[in-house]
Amino acid sequence: MKFFVATLLTALLAFIGGLKFDWWIIALAGFLVAVLVHQKAGKAFLSGFTGLFLLHGILAFWINKENDGILATKVAMLLPLGGHPYLLILVTAFIGGLVAGIAALSGSYLRKSH
Repeated sequence: MKFFVATLLTALLAFIGGLKFDWWIIALAGFLVAVLVHQKAGKAFLSGFTGLFLLHGILAFWINKENDGILATKVAMLLPLGGHPYLLILVTAFIGGLVAGIAALSGSYLRKSH
């Protein structure tokens, strides 16, 4: 149950924070949730990763759908992704998940040290 709550809370805080602040707010969201919701380090990482992976994946998919895939296809052509927009969405979600997961891991270790 803590895993689900931490995952949902991380995604929610990152989404709300993203409306006002820059991209780095996702790390702060993962860190704060891991400090507030006590979990072991591995579960904290997974909850942060999962929350942001889903959030960034859904948002990137929605943006791609709204502009008929034009932007994602052009960006995917610039990167070594072969012009595949869905691969770009997956990479975007993975990077967001890693940022929040590592921040959540740091928050879990900070909580453990006190």
